Amino acid sequence: MLIGTILRAKGSEVATVAPGSTVRELLAVLAERNIGAVVVSSDGLTIDGIVSERDVVRRLNDRGAEILDGPVSVIMTTEVRTVGPGDNVEELRRTMTNHRVRHMPVVENGVLTGIVSIGDVVKSAIEELESENASLVDYLHR
Repeated sequence: MLIGTILRAKGSEVATVAPGSTVRELLAVLAERNIGAVVVSSDGLTIDGIVSERDVVRRLNDRGAEILDGPVSVIMTTEVRTVGPGDNVEELRRTMTNHRVRHMPVVENGVLTGIVSIGDVVKSAIEELESENASLVDYLHR
């Protein structure tokens, strides 16, 4: 299965915040949308970074509550791994596991076109297994 297949099913909307947004504003976006990470983007098309709940918790622990009124750019991850819509989900699963990444932006021709979470990857694996199981059951009952 390809990443583009997942995006067609879930949609391509990506929550973004500007690098100058405060961490408090970021937390509001995470809570309102019930998501675990947001792409940091100056223009909504390119990626400046990514910031997750984990980033916030770790920086709160390291630096204290004063980070809440500081810019997201201070706590975001700037080296962002990305995936393309034509890439294979199985390879993405390995990458996410090996690098302990839970969210991967999808980029096509240098433009942000979606985001895939580990939950999306697990869901696709379950759907593939269910489809394969149904085919085998059907084959056995012929």
